[in-house]
Amino acid sequence: MQQKEIYLLLTDTNSWLTRLIKLYTKKPYNHASIAFDEKLEHVYSFGRKAPKNPFIGGFVKENMHEGLFKHANGVIYSISITEEQWQLINQYIQNIYAEKDAYRYNFIGLFGFLLKRPINRKNAFFCSQFVATVLQESNVVKFNKPAPLVTPHDLEDAGIFHLVYQGKINAYYNQPQMRSMESTSC
Repeated sequence: MQQKEIYLLLTDTNSWLTRLIKLYTKKPYNHASIAFDEKLEHVYSFGRKAPKNPFIGGFVKENMHEGLFKHANGVIYSISITEEQWQLINQYIQNIYAEKDAYRYNFIGLFGFLLKRPINRKNAFFCSQFVATVLQESNVVKFNKPAPLVTPHDLEDAGIFHLVYQGKINAYYNQPQMRSMESTSC
């Protein structure tokens, strides 16, 4: 059976909202994203739709070369999954992408998280809730808590991912294997 890779990104953008979240979590990374490729060209999450306004949020295709990610610290993990799991993840994300204007950032869910009471809202996620839901819906992992209570650290601690990189996200692209990938791509 052929395996495919997906990638988990955990980042610290050092925004005021991230710093506020870090005060509570005491963890280095407080944003989670899922990617379909090693070059991180197809990265998805729930976050800011307007770079300068953290209160306008929803489903986003993230660009690791600009905005808050340009100077972000982070960690990148990979996992091998089956073709069927990859298809389920892709379909789940494409369904959301097709209706992306109907989706919102789950700010209320963040308050539920603080109170340790999961708040599920229709068409609303925060970043780690989204990634956890995608992974659960595609049968990659089952968490021992509801998705609205899953943190980026919980994703990291799931024990199923393999470390690919840790450091400045923009430096990830300067690694020898990334440079050789660019020279061989069309």
